[in-house]
Amino acid sequence: MSTRLPDRSERLLMRHAADRLSVRWFLGYDLREPLPDHSSLTKIRTRYGLEVFRRFFEAIVEQCQEAGLIWGRELYFDGTKVAANAGKESVKPRFAVEAHLSSLFDTEAEEPVDEEEQQVLQEEPAGNKLLVQLPVSLSAGVYEELSQQNAQRHGWIEEVGAQDRRVKGRTYQRIADYQVSTTDPDATIMHSKGGVDLGYHTHYVVDGGKARVILEVLVTPSEVMDNQPMLDLLWRTCFRWKLWPRHVTGDKKYGTEENLVAIEDQGIRAYIPIPDMDHRTEFLSAQEFTYDAEGDLYICPAGKELRLDRPHSTQRSLRYRARARDCNHCPLKTQCTTSTQGRSLCRSVDEACLDRVRAYQPTEAYKKALRKRQVWVEPLFAEGKDWHGMRRFRLRRLWRVNCEALMRAAGQNLKRLLQKQGWGRRPCPAEAVFTSFWLLVSDGLVFFRSIGLFLH
Repeated sequence: MSTRLPDRSERLLMRHAADRLSVRWFLGYDLREPLPDHSSLTKIRTRYGLEVFRRFFEAIVEQCQEAGLIWGRELYFDGTKVAANAGKESVKPRFAVEAHLSSLFDTEAEEPVDEEEQQVLQEEPAGNKLLVQLPVSLSAGVYEELSQQNAQRHGWIEEVGAQDRRVKGRTYQRIADYQVSTTDPDATIMHSKGGVDLGYHTHYVVDGGKARVILEVLVTPSEVMDNQPMLDLLWRTCFRWKLWPRHVTGDKKYGTEENLVAIEDQGIRAYIPIPDMDHRTEFLSAQEFTYDAEGDLYICPAGKELRLDRPHSTQRSLRYRARARDCNHCPLKTQCTTSTQGRSLCRSVDEACLDRVRAYQPTEAYKKALRKRQVWVEPLFAEGKDWHGMRRFRLRRLWRVNCEALMRAAGQNLKRLLQKQGWGRRPCPAEAVFTSFWLLVSDGLVFFRSIGLFLH
């Protein structure tokens, strides 16, 4: 079953369905049965919204789970870039676009609302009172603190993969913060083999069973890194499908300290490479220094001590520094540092957890998981790009491309489900043609008889 169609619009899509007998047979339409109008597809998609498409995707996953296709002991993460249906020529300064839109849709210039309409608007939120708060075994203070934390956090799935524009670096500014496409405002600049283009980032969570069922899908702007929505996808997958994997596997892009610590704290092994930040310079790396847990200090290769420097430590990172007189007269100084104040090291407060993750790397289970990931997730992206039109999104805006990605992933899961359960018995296109042919013959006989061509 392939969902790869060359059409780039709803009108051409319906024309394609009308001309192809195989498509009519698959959809269950007879030869003489009229197809819906092309505008119906857009209206139905807008009326349903993203939630219906997600429920359809989850319904397919539920059937895969009932058929025993989901193992749940291993989860694999990966992402791929997908081109947007917009050209880079449509990129304009964001401030100019926002100023133009604000001038067109000025809230102060809106017409006053009638008293009857205002009363209806005030009565609509009353339906939320039907929601019943579930009892929790938390104190009022703890409950209020957790509520504030949840309100401040950025939920990637709840925000449909949208970037958190509130977070800005002190020295780095995202390109999408001051540039936006007028054709597809949610698509952002991405680097591809052909140069620079507008696109999105599709994230997959794949089960480690033989069927390779896709458990979760999320599309974000291309500027969003793989590691950012990882935890939200992981916890939703575990909660929604009642899974508790033994280990989670991803490439080096997922190996941030936040992700590794959160996964390990839940008793799940993080088979994720940690980026090597120590060998970026020609000086001695932190691995050449020995940490003494009892004295809370480091021992350098020359035997000197690096003690805790509290004034220059932070809440998440502890800094250790050697004495200046020890470093300035050390024969290894040219290999260690150029500072006249002594060599310093930073140690994370979760360094014990990171050391545990590093200890996985020499094991055979860790190496096997990384090898398995290369043939488990990446072929799904190749399948989607070769057979299901995944190289370029047909729709625009973030919620629409998420609908398209969910339908594509549901189709990939459905192929594996049908391979397990069988395709069933349906009339083949040849039988449909045969039946329709004799219907046309009978109608022709009736027509000719009515005009008197058959004489007795």
